[in-house]
Amino acid sequence: MNAERVRRIVLRHRPKGAPVDTDFALEEVRLPEPGPGEVLVRTLWLSIDPYMRGRMSDAPSYTAPVGLGEPMHGECVGVVLESRDPSLSRGDHVIGMGGWQSHFVLPAAKLRRIDPAQAPLSAWLGVLGMPGLTAYAALHDIARPEAGETVVVPAAAGAVGALAGQLAKLRGCRVVGIAGGPEKCRYVTGELGFDVCLDRREPDLEGRLKAACPDGVDVYLELVGGEVLWAVLPLMNLHGRVPVIGGIAWYNLPGLPEGGDRTPLLMRRILVCRLRLQGMIVWDHAALEERFREEVAALLREGRIRYREHVYEGLEAAPRALIDLLEGRTFGKVVVRVAAA
Repeated sequence: MNAERVRRIVLRHRPKGAPVDTDFALEEVRLPEPGPGEVLVRTLWLSIDPYMRGRMSDAPSYTAPVGLGEPMHGECVGVVLESRDPSLSRGDHVIGMGGWQSHFVLPAAKLRRIDPAQAPLSAWLGVLGMPGLTAYAALHDIARPEAGETVVVPAAAGAVGALAGQLAKLRGCRVVGIAGGPEKCRYVTGELGFDVCLDRREPDLEGRLKAACPDGVDVYLELVGGEVLWAVLPLMNLHGRVPVIGGIAWYNLPGLPEGGDRTPLLMRRILVCRLRLQGMIVWDHAALEERFREEVAALLREGRIRYREHVYEGLEAAPRALIDLLEGRTFGKVVVRVAAA
């Protein structure tokens, strides 16, 4: 048995509202040995994503929660240290759900080899990874925007929103982004090429959004919920489409939002405008994965797609990275550099 130890971050408490540092614990365990068909991987990069907040809760959901005392779930890019499966060899770079750990063992069938020559390793967790596929599938399978339509993208400087907006622009759409703060808005219009970006922190979002969408809204990518949803809803056009991907504005609430029940407003708008709202879990669209990577990788090589990362250093930084992401303090795809390549 190798004497090296695995450092991992486990869930210590289930949060009541927003997560705090003490909800997590750093521990060390013995390095596991891979069994037949398994692979030992050293983690290089860890993805931090909003869905992780839901995994910290034991409320019923589309997947099992993280157990108390278990490593936090998360997708990783790493390098193979030992393989007991002929499909992978020592030194291969792979991606898989290794969790918040310095090393992990998974069956080879649950890992995918990636090519560092095609894109930086961290990009396989973002623009070429799960967030990228989410953006691509939301447009391809659900929203299906057409040239000349208006697409509204909240969290426009984030991993999903940034790619979704750029892909919509390539389809000939008018794209209106919403982001938190003037720096992010300048990036969204100046670097990503959105037509407009509105600062959600400024007053009268509803009025500013109406002015930015004189022809109404045909597609709204629901990533945030909260007041952004209520600002967009009255502007939705007949037969508008709303892929429901997330609701980060609500993730840290300990209970139902305060205020009156606006369900009647929502339901009436759905009825009158014949809106299509569809919940979306990315792996329901796994059949698109190969096509997505081919298309987006080509757009990256051509310089037609851009992305930005917010990098945290060291496994110990993962809790702070998630807390910052949920509070809107990050800028771009959030990743943790766990070890040097």
